[in-house]
Amino acid sequence: MPPTPSPPSAGRGTSALRDRVRHTGLPYLLLVPALVLELLVHIVPMITGITMAFRDLTQEYIRNWGAAPWAGLDNFHIAVDVNAPVGEALLRSFAITCAFTVLAVGLAWLLGATAAILMQDTFRGRGLLRALFLTPYALPVYAAVITWSFLLQRDNGLVNHVVHDQLGLTDAPPFWLVGDNSFFSLVVVSVWRTWPFAFLMLTAALQNIPRDVYEASAIDGAGMWRQIRHITLPALRPVNQVLVLVLFLWTFNDFNVPFVLFGKSAPESADLISLHIYQSSFATWDFGAGSAMSVLLLLFLLLVTAAYLLLTRERAPRATRTGGTRRRKRAHV
Repeated sequence: MPPTPSPPSAGRGTSALRDRVRHTGLPYLLLVPALVLELLVHIVPMITGITMAFRDLTQEYIRNWGAAPWAGLDNFHIAVDVNAPVGEALLRSFAITCAFTVLAVGLAWLLGATAAILMQDTFRGRGLLRALFLTPYALPVYAAVITWSFLLQRDNGLVNHVVHDQLGLTDAPPFWLVGDNSFFSLVVVSVWRTWPFAFLMLTAALQNIPRDVYEASAIDGAGMWRQIRHITLPALRPVNQVLVLVLFLWTFNDFNVPFVLFGKSAPESADLISLHIYQSSFATWDFGAGSAMSVLLLLFLLLVTAAYLLLTRERAPRATRTGGTRRRKRAHV
């Protein structure tokens, strides 16, 4: 008769359970330090800022902000009341930030895509050019923007020396950091800072496009523009979806560039909403109203991000279904 198998011992079952817990729980255990840092650096300050938005927090309660009177939604009413000075100034700053973001993100993406496409072919010195293109992204933001502030000085800046003294394009040296020109100066500095990131992302994405596709299209008579339109841009669509969103969030929230370029008080034409919230909080010492503006900005960015992700997610399956239908028709033929 064959031997009867013995039942598994309790020790063997305990060992198997321990191994299973070790293998399944190790990834979560490794995530604990990152979760703790995320909680301390982002979650707790965000909850604290949201709580401050519902309090009448002024400099009298700054040492013990928990004792500040409860204001409810009064701070939000003040911020969104466009007929009052505070709400009108916030709306104007929001419009300036939207225009600045559209220009900065559009130009940064355009420059990055153009440079990435031109650097796609192999030629002598390509590696050196790529390194030079990435230099603005590698520099510390404060060092780079301070350098730009010296370049844009009216009396002794290099820009006016070339534009006015050397080329004679203006009757008098223009002010680049004061007045309406400050908006365009801010756009130039922001684009100079962000376009290398777009170039880096798109360069990496272009490596996944087979060269055979371009060679076959060239044999069929497709020129450079048709190749970019029908091959390059469709292949870059997944990367562009993420890249545009990241550039939008970085640019709309940017505080370092305008603060270093203009100081604590930016010109009216370059009054971005991040710097406007800073001035509303620390210039008037009304931290409750400033926190309410920050919460409104957070809600706006969350809504825009959610709408953008839903829109791009709906387009992606539609394009996938269309491409799959075309492939099936070709296979059937």
